[in-house]
Amino acid sequence: CDGLVVGSPVYYASANATLVALLDRLFYSTPFDKTMKVGAAVASARRGGLTATFDELNKYFTISGMPVAAGQYWNGIHGNRAEEAQQDGEGLQMMRTLARNMTFLMRSIELGKEKYGLPEKEPRIGTNFIR
Repeated sequence: CDGLVVGSPVYYASANATLVALLDRLFYSTPFDKTMKVGAAVASARRGGLTATFDELNKYFTISGMPVAAGQYWNGIHGNRAEEAQQDGEGLQMMRTLARNMTFLMRSIELGKEKYGLPEKEPRIGTNFIR
């Protein structure tokens, strides 16, 4: 795949625990290179906790060398039920903008890979702060 969209409802200002367990395993134990695969996170909430959940999900992408697709604000939608979320005009616009921007970014990266290849990767250095 060229990109990954991860979405979660907000539970106690955090993503769904089952999703977090899946992402922990996906990003830690899978052998495929995720460099330059585009990531996008979205969150839905009744009221608050969107930005904390959005931040939590985006960290999986940034630790893996994945560019993060942005919309026009933090990618979230409000509603306690699907019917309520469908009434969030701003949230729906954010999702449409995110989709267009993510598509553009994936296409741009593909063209860049054809012309320039992927960025050079250095061997990972892990620092142990307990000496």
